Amino acid sequence: MNFSDVLKQSNQLCKISPDGKYVATCVQYRLMVRDIINLQIVHLYSCLDQVMHIEWSSDSMFILCAMYKRGLVQVWSLEQPDWHCKIDEGSIGLVSSRWSPDGRHILNTTEFHLRITVWSLCTKSVSYIKYPKACQKGMDFTSDGRYMALAERRECKDYISVFVCDDWHLLRHFESETQDLAGLEWSPNGCVLAVWDSCLEYKILLYSLDGRLLSSYSAYEWSLGIKSVTWSPSSQFLVIGSYDEKVRILNHITWKKIKEFDHPGTINNCKKSVYKEVEQTTVVGGDNLSIHQLTAGNSLFSPKSKYEITPLPAQLPVIKPDLDRANPKIGISAMAFSSDNRYLATKNDNMPQSLWLWDMQKLCLLTVLEHTAPIRCFIWDPSRPRLALCTGNTKVYIWSAAGCLSVNLRVEGIFQVQSLLWHPSGSSIVLLSKEQFCICYMDSED
Repeated sequence: MNFSDVLKQSNQLCKISPDGKYVATCVQYRLMVRDIINLQIVHLYSCLDQVMHIEWSSDSMFILCAMYKRGLVQVWSLEQPDWHCKIDEGSIGLVSSRWSPDGRHILNTTEFHLRITVWSLCTKSVSYIKYPKACQKGMDFTSDGRYMALAERRECKDYISVFVCDDWHLLRHFESETQDLAGLEWSPNGCVLAVWDSCLEYKILLYSLDGRLLSSYSAYEWSLGIKSVTWSPSSQFLVIGSYDEKVRILNHITWKKIKEFDHPGTINNCKKSVYKEVEQTTVVGGDNLSIHQLTAGNSLFSPKSKYEITPLPAQLPVIKPDLDRANPKIGISAMAFSSDNRYLATKNDNMPQSLWLWDMQKLCLLTVLEHTAPIRCFIWDPSRPRLALCTGNTKVYIWSAAGCLSVNLRVEGIFQVQSLLWHPSGSSIVLLSKEQFCICYMDSED
């Protein structure tokens, strides 16, 4: 692995273009587009205020910059640097902005979710969609970009509208059988829409494109329910993470549960493995180092860590949550499938230092990775079954079926990795700290 120089960014606004050629970053009001290989600035744009959100168009030709405090969106072109677009939502405000899949329409959600405004860059036309619901994930597009599903709230009831993205006409509108809809997501093949209720009621509904209710599932009642939902890349599995620290897997034929994954505090099955991070910090240099030198940066230190296989039974660190407070730190908050559908990674909030990896062919636990600090982010390589994760320290961790390793960042100064971004080809990883970023280039044999 080779590491680039450390560069500035603000609010972790760093995005790789879909074609993999560029990386866009923001520093306050300035937008910089760099070549992904040598990190030379290709384009430099000045926005009207501090940028809160950036997003590439699907064809990597445009970049959207949203300034929520001023209700502004600016769009920049890579092919025509002199061309620019400014969208002002005025006094109605702005809380979110995103591209449509075609990369030629921008969807702005106004304050208090009064409406969604669809702006066309080609015809300069404007369309309005009323009653969008303020929820965790109230809008989703099919993977082919043809349809958009939108959660709506009218007369104290939940509704779902399906729009055709070519001209934004309404295809279907139907009432959802939810008490308080919390999110929706299309299956990767675009045939089924999963809709789930708030955590107060365990209910997930499966709808077809024409609005027919295919099935519904509820695991239990009278307790906190669904916390996270994700589809497998093949659309064969719908995986539900719950507050009871379990993952339930539904199959795509009967929509019944075929397997349930537990997250126990003790691993005692001899067929499983637990890798524990063991850390040792040694000071490099003489005995006469000043306090300033010791705290100036991590270049004077050599913090090494490695994974060791823990003898079974293994006891995992568990944090007892405060169940009397809102949003208790318990349950399955994050799940992610590998691109080949082979592995599933899960994180249980009251075991924040442990990452669970499951074999989806055998439907069983494969291994657990235990770290010295809580896991901040984990993400799969888009091109192969390889996982990268970070814990807010100066290391990046890599797992694959061949094994796992801890890599120290070879950069100047203190760089604490808060989040990660894989390059679409899997050739590099963008590492983000609070106000900086660098790129880790992977060797081909890695």
